[in-house]
Amino acid sequence: MQPFVTQYNITFTGQTTYSTGNAPNSVVAADVNGDGKPDIIVGNAGSNNVGVLLNRGNGTFTNQTTYLTGANPYELTAADLNGDGKTDIIVANQNSNNVGVLLNIGNGTLANQTTYLTGNWPD
Repeated sequence: MQPFVTQYNITFTGQTTYSTGNAPNSVVAADVNGDGKPDIIVGNAGSNNVGVLLNRGNGTFTNQTTYLTGANPYELTAADLNGDGKTDIIVANQNSNNVGVLLNIGNGTLANQTTYLTGNWPD
């Protein structure tokens, strides 16, 4: 059996950078505003916030909208936590020893975080 080799000519456009808060250390893509396009969610550890950059649908994103978290939001993920069909954000606030939940209240807007105590240094 002969190996099947396929050659593709793939090119990428130049990199586009977007401003975040200080010390961004965790990033996830999820549809925050319900338009079917993945948005960028970034944990800004040095700014103690989470930033959301909405996908414009043309390969670009809006400037980040920030939401306060606890100290040093170290790790984050996104899921529909309350069954309303909207993507919520869960963040491990490492230096606050808690986990924060930011519920999505519609159109990509998040409520203030509700915190749940954990042990030391959740990640």
